Amino acid sequence: MKTTATTRVKKSYSISRESEQFVRRVRKLRKIASDSEALDRILQEALQTQSRAGISAAYKAYYDAASDADLAAETAWAEFAENEFAEIVK
Repeated sequence: MKTTATTRVKKSYSISRESEQFVRRVRKLRKIASDSEALDRILQEALQTQSRAGISAAYKAYYDAASDADLAAETAWAEFAENEFAEIVK
């Protein structure tokens, strides 16, 4: 994921030596031009992981709270869709 100069904010942070080494390893392994870009990619991946976890938790909460009747209706609609669109998918 490339970002442009206009979307960047210059910041200064102190990090542990282990974190610095990790950023540099990521930079080298992925052939990234700078430590800043490597750190940005690491943070973007962490944000995506957090977002996916939130979405998964929302789905789980929905299905955990759904009644048997709701789940049966969803199953019926899913089977109907599979049967109706099976020919299109082939």
